[in-house]
Amino acid sequence: MRVLALDYGSARCGCAVSDPTGTLATPLEPVLAPDSRRGLRRLRALVAELGAERIVVGLPLSLSGSDSSQTAQTREFAARLEREVRMPVELYDERFTTRIAARSGGRASEDSRAAAHLLESWLLARAADVSGG
Repeated sequence: MRVLALDYGSARCGCAVSDPTGTLATPLEPVLAPDSRRGLRRLRALVAELGAERIVVGLPLSLSGSDSSQTAQTREFAARLEREVRMPVELYDERFTTRIAARSGGRASEDSRAAAHLLESWLLARAADVSGG
């Protein structure tokens, strides 16, 4: 199952996709102005191009796990995206992914590296749930 992960920001949205087996995460080009009509259309096209069956959006929580200043904006974006792509959008704790992405380096944008780290975390958690671990 291909999963598209998004690290939402109002200026740009980092993107990453899993391989068909759901084990590897690859960063993609970020989508600019994801809240705009054009940005939402681009994300819808990306879902179709990739054959994504699920979308995971990073939820920015504070270190204590409570809502942060960006949480409400991210929830609103996820709801708009869900209406646009007509498939469920899952919110997943993104704490530390941006910090990890900043340290990891690479050619992909930091936003998309953060999305890849988010996706790796989500895939590992899902594998643990499936295996009962």
